[in-house]
Amino acid sequence: MDGLTGAAFPVLNLPAAELSIVESEGKRYVFDPIRKKELVLTPEEWVRQHLIYFLIEVMRYPKSLFVLERGLMYNQLAKRLDILVVDRAGKPFLIIECKAPEVTLSQRTLEQVCTYNQRIQAKYIAVSNGLKHVVLGFSSQSQTYIPMKTFPEFGA
Repeated sequence: MDGLTGAAFPVLNLPAAELSIVESEGKRYVFDPIRKKELVLTPEEWVRQHLIYFLIEVMRYPKSLFVLERGLMYNQLAKRLDILVVDRAGKPFLIIECKAPEVTLSQRTLEQVCTYNQRIQAKYIAVSNGLKHVVLGFSSQSQTYIPMKTFPEFGA
């Protein structure tokens, strides 16, 4: 971690991530290990990169099974998934919608990821602003989402 903190990039409720950050022409860029390129470091990207680091380094999710900012059509509208993790068979395992730290997580935010999941049908869904994380698992018995205390173990 390079020690970037402050109003734009607060300390998050995630382990400190070892991010490669550079500044060029007055903008900060972060190297994305999944897409293998530098991206403008926005508050949402700050959260996304910390979540990626957490899932790979702490939770031991395989890096090769991440899909980032994948396009999705829903009701004839183009949408983008922030983070999708597939299982080893290529089936959707976890969708995460990332928000900037200053964005309050609400019912509407959760409905956004639920809407995406109607098409994707991942077993788990989550929304995070880096400070708060809401994680839900789908129960096939009750056909509803059940709140979880943390992110699921990979393969769970």
